[in-house]
Amino acid sequence: MAETPLSLDDIRNRLNALDDKLLSLLSERRNLSLEVAKSKVETSKPVRDADREQQLLVKLINNGKEKYQLDAEYITKVFYTIIEDSVLLQQAYLQNLVNPALQRKPLARVAFLGAKGSYSHLASQDYFSRRNTDLIELNCESFKEVTKTVESGHADYGVLPIENTSSGSINEVYDLLQHTTLYIVGELSQPIEHCLLSPEEVRLEDIKTIYSHPQPHQQCSDFLGRLKGTTLETCASTADAMLKVKELNRPDAVAIGNALSGKLYGLQNVQGNIANQTENHTRFIVVARKAFSVSDQIPAKTTLIMSTSQEAGSLVETLLVLQRHNINIKKLESRPIMGNPWEEMFYMDLETHLDSHAAQSAINELVTITRYLKVLGCYPSENIKPTQVKVP
Repeated sequence: MAETPLSLDDIRNRLNALDDKLLSLLSERRNLSLEVAKSKVETSKPVRDADREQQLLVKLINNGKEKYQLDAEYITKVFYTIIEDSVLLQQAYLQNLVNPALQRKPLARVAFLGAKGSYSHLASQDYFSRRNTDLIELNCESFKEVTKTVESGHADYGVLPIENTSSGSINEVYDLLQHTTLYIVGELSQPIEHCLLSPEEVRLEDIKTIYSHPQPHQQCSDFLGRLKGTTLETCASTADAMLKVKELNRPDAVAIGNALSGKLYGLQNVQGNIANQTENHTRFIVVARKAFSVSDQIPAKTTLIMSTSQEAGSLVETLLVLQRHNINIKKLESRPIMGNPWEEMFYMDLETHLDSHAAQSAINELVTITRYLKVLGCYPSENIKPTQVKVP
């Protein structure tokens, strides 16, 4: 006798039950990851173990293929996400141990650009959710207001975008770092998923005005260049752009922003994937009034700014110092020095712990050959590179 086919409701109920089981298992795995971090405190082992991660992924790929008919790409995508979460969770735990004050602050005042739904707001929520910290959100109308709010003590932290994979460095933020008294204490990379948001369905050819922050306008320039008869209007943030479009309530006025954020303002996604690059990410930095210690079990970055003499080879001389101490430069950026025409300040992200012998020796040498040098901060590196495995 043939089995009675399951109804759609029965199938959905089974899927819901499986999803609940997956959530339970993910929670259990997270708890075990914390136990791993606790054991590493005793052994002083680093958070990441590349050999073990490779062995784990190869085993999972083989088992998935042989036992469950799951393809390798699917398995690696899922477990890359799980491994990344585990690494960040363990790093946050170890950071709390070397900074006991962080454990006593389950509530943080955080300043960021724009209102709810801006990319800076989403980054703030993402960063502090990993640290089980509740937020008092302080919306700011400019990057300068973010730094001033933290410097004055009205906020504990500020979240600032520093560079984007499509539009490059955010110069206004680099210029602010020349003069701020704040320290960089953290970073995160946030995926940026730009789309056109409107109060109602609209044809692209009927759009007349597009509101957004200048950065999304730049990051979506290829798509926007193909639209005819449109005007770009600048707003303080993507959230302000969404609010403006909601208030106008016109089908020919749209905003560029995140689709989920658009729902906060009653807007719908009328065109997705409009960024110049498919893989569009923005790196954010977290600033505070005091520097934090960084566990030596965690990969770290140290950011400094310096100015050199105007003599030929001055910058090269500083780079050779870092080479001799085997310190990798992750990023080198130059910006004009305000009030000093034709002179530049150099920003460097170095892959090193500030307290390491190599970093201290290098900085002591750099001080003697530069006109000005300041360390902006040492902080955990949250650019979690995927474990490399050969997919069968």
